[in-house]
Amino acid sequence: MGCDDGRDDERPRHRVWVDAFELAACQTTNAEYACFVEGAPHSKPLSWEDPAFNHPKQPVVAVSWLDAVAYCEWLTLACGKRYRLATEAEWERAARGGVENSPYPWGDCQPEQLPEYRHRWKTGPEPVGLYSPNCYGLYNLGDNVHEWCSDWYDAAYYAGSPERNPLGAASGSRRASRGGSWRHHIKVTRTAARSSIPPEFMYADYGFRVAAGA
Repeated sequence: MGCDDGRDDERPRHRVWVDAFELAACQTTNAEYACFVEGAPHSKPLSWEDPAFNHPKQPVVAVSWLDAVAYCEWLTLACGKRYRLATEAEWERAARGGVENSPYPWGDCQPEQLPEYRHRWKTGPEPVGLYSPNCYGLYNLGDNVHEWCSDWYDAAYYAGSPERNPLGAASGSRRASRGGSWRHHIKVTRTAARSSIPPEFMYADYGFRVAAGA
């Protein structure tokens, strides 16, 4: 986990063990989130009516960390199985796809070499699952939208994080997120790259995917 050649908050590179868990193949979509909005009920995201963001198969965006957690709690009650957000360690484990030393979920090639890279993400996120998954069958890990994680963010956390099932800092002012964003110049992130914002913020390039287990 981490990268010695990346930003300071990615250091040091260190080995982590995580218990078995499940992760959704795709980012949570508008169609899935609509069930929550109607069934919970829950307020609609600010982008809900915007044609750039409301395709049923696009990832839901402009949801806060609190919204994402509320969705997981609702899904847990609806399905009788515990759903939650992934930890940073789980997300990075999944994104690496069993290949520890490659910088990206698909391997070593630069994002610009991906199929149709120049034509993607012009006005918003693309529908999930359009291109090949990683070796674990997971789509859009590293691109499309930032994904909320369960952890409180701490830039220095890796210096003393536990070797097994690290959960992030005990408290903080920002929640961790992972993955790239359609709205940035660099639209695809490395597996080790970290990001964070306050949990109440709602941005049009922030979404999430659900995890289960442990």
